This record gives sequence, structure tokens and C-alpha cells, in this order.
Amino acid sequence: MDLERHAAEQGWDRPLGLYALVPTSELLAAEPALASLLGIDSPTDPNELTPVEQEELPPDVPLEEALGRILWPEGVAGCALVMERLVVKGSDETLAADEDPDTSGKETEEIRMVAGVLRDGSRHCAMRMRGHDSEEEVLNGPDLIPALTSALALTLDLDEE
Repeated sequence: MDLERHAAEQGWDRPLGLYALVPTSELLAAEPALASLLGIDSPTDPNELTPVEQEELPPDVPLEEALGRILWPEGVAGCALVMERLVVKGSDETLAADEDPDTSGKETEEIRMVAGVLRDGSRHCAMRMRGHDSEEEVLNGPDLIPALTSALALTLDLDEE
């Protein structure tokens, strides 16, 4: 949910964002100068994770293919993806937010999806609709976007049934 709030602060019409989720304590042990940059004064909770934004995925490669090329190293506790899509209301059809589809006569809604998966198999998702752009109306839960969390789990080499 922190990552969703961060994305909301940046506003809409942002490119896809991929994040490594790393234990904050390990990150600070490796890079002590980051403590002041992150505003951390005291030792962190051993379960606290820090999202580390990665390079942009190639824009000319389908998301499924780009994710299929990623395998996170063991030091990464999980990963998360933030992306915007255009949903055709009354269907399960989604389109990249920057696509120019023929949606004439169809109602659409822009959404921002945030999905995260940890090596222990836990996952969490959040979805914000542009037409209902308030923190109180963010949908969230572990099974909100199962196809996306399954794809992310594969980048961690987790078995998906």
C-alpha cells in the first residue's frame, strides 16, 4: 500500500515501474548513507522492506515476455510492479494506458494496479480507478490481480500451480 500511495503522489500517466523489494536492514548494512536519505534514525524492523526501482522494461516487448526474462537474485525478498491500464467496462479486456484502441461506443476506465509478491509466496495488490481517485476508494487484497501476481512469482522462481 505504501508503493500505491507513492505512485498516487507521482500522479497519473506514468510509465510502468518495476521494483525489487529488499530487506531494509540489509540495504542499510550495505549502504549506511541511505539511512539519512530514507529518513531512518534507528534500527529497522527486520521484516521491513524497501522498494528499489529498477530500470524501465523495454517498451517494445510485451510485459509477459519482459517479465519472463527476469530472475531476481537471492538477496531480493520480493518484487512489485506498478502499471496503468485502460479497462473496457463490462469485460475483462485491458489495454496499456498509452495504447490507442478502438473503444468507440464502449465505456472505459483508467486504473493503476500495484502488485507485489514475496519469496514466501505472500502477495498483495492494490487498484485505484482514475474516476475514483482517492485513497479511501483504493481496492486491495491478495487475490485482486492473480495473473499479474503469478507472473511476478515466476520472476522469483516460485512454483505456480
